[in-house]
Amino acid sequence: MMISQFFVLSQRGDNIVFRDYRAEVPKGSTETFFRKVKFWKEDGNAEAPPIFNVDGVNYFHVKVVGLYFVATTRVNVSPSLVLELLQRIARVIKDYLGVLNEDSFRKNFVLVYELLDEVIDFGYVQTTSTEVLKSYVFNEPIVIAPARLQPIDPAAIFTQGAKRMPGTAVTKSVVANDPSGRRREEIFVDIIEKISVTFSSSGYILTSEIDGTIQMKSYLSGNPEIRIALNEDLNIGRGGRSVYDYRSSSGSGVILDDCNFHESVRLDSFDSDRTLSLVPPDGEFPVMNYRMTQEFKPPFHVNTLIEEAGRLKAEVIIKIRAEFPSDIIANTITVQMPLPNFTSRASFELEPGAAGQKTDFKESNKMLEWSLKKASVESFAYLGIVGGAEHTLRAKLTFSQEFHGNITKEAGPVSMTFTIPMYNVSKLQVKYLQIAKKSSSYNPYRWVRYVTQANSYVARI
Repeated sequence: MMISQFFVLSQRGDNIVFRDYRAEVPKGSTETFFRKVKFWKEDGNAEAPPIFNVDGVNYFHVKVVGLYFVATTRVNVSPSLVLELLQRIARVIKDYLGVLNEDSFRKNFVLVYELLDEVIDFGYVQTTSTEVLKSYVFNEPIVIAPARLQPIDPAAIFTQGAKRMPGTAVTKSVVANDPSGRRREEIFVDIIEKISVTFSSSGYILTSEIDGTIQMKSYLSGNPEIRIALNEDLNIGRGGRSVYDYRSSSGSGVILDDCNFHESVRLDSFDSDRTLSLVPPDGEFPVMNYRMTQEFKPPFHVNTLIEEAGRLKAEVIIKIRAEFPSDIIANTITVQMPLPNFTSRASFELEPGAAGQKTDFKESNKMLEWSLKKASVESFAYLGIVGGAEHTLRAKLTFSQEFHGNITKEAGPVSMTFTIPMYNVSKLQVKYLQIAKKSSSYNPYRWVRYVTQANSYVARI
């Protein structure tokens, strides 16, 4: 795989990092890319796809915390490999800087360029391993203090009741020395699940799938061996024996369709007691990726109704109900619904006391938007949906012309995005995390965090 250029742009289009490896793409590629992405109107889509071609140059990009990570090439390369490379470069830079934002880039541009020169040589990828790069990269990062992080990312702070969960792993570099001279022994494990659900017009589940990962970030000194115990009733493969030939997947419990493990994971005792052994490398890495299509209870139930309400008018009713426990709060929730092309105006009616909820009608692409988001960063108080709650939105539509067909075929489907901290749908759990290092002074801090996010959450009308 070969790329010609790599660059990082801010949301304003400012060039933060730029490296031209092969001098075969004309100057001005950054301006061409940003102008194309900012004013994309092709194929009826409001947003540019991750891959597009302009004047014979292929542009690949991913957006990470508001920054555009972009690669260009004139040759035919695998799109998935380039997009994966961009994600890995972002992860490596985050491992070194501790936090990924425009300020940290500008204060550490010497270190960032040193990293890029080791990751890519003359357009060819050499390595994206933080562990390997530590032997070749010698600049120390200028760590941005957590208090300076503006704005605060809602997904990086998790609040349940009065407890604030540790966020150290988000802002700590894997190579920076502690100013106090002491190394805080910490290890963080996240179970992140992205779910895809499609509901029929009558509310029944048509398809459901979970793509999950067990993510780890370790700051333990001495590279000790770690043992992670998962559910004892965990089964791999549906019907018969798994692709790993571990044991039969018949019976109840957590049933994963398939999974794969990081190269450092040893599976010696996984068959007998569902434990993973590994010596964690530096940086953030996925211990295990898994996929599950076993039937599960979706966190939200979505009901939608659209019907004509007179000449040139219609009414939309969207009702969402949280199906998770009442001690869990979902945040950063957005509901979207495409409306008929001849919709000229939309007025909204929320239920009484609907604080923190916002509605909008985007006339350019005829899109209804309803959001229930965080209220206050300073007080760490979230307005979202509490488990068991139900919320309803009514929208009155006005059309520019009379419609004689079936209005339900011209609207929808309803899509939903959300984040639910400390909750996972699959019920996969880390039962315990054991560190095999015998020392009376060694008492590391451990933390396991569960996160559920929407990948594709769709309700037909």
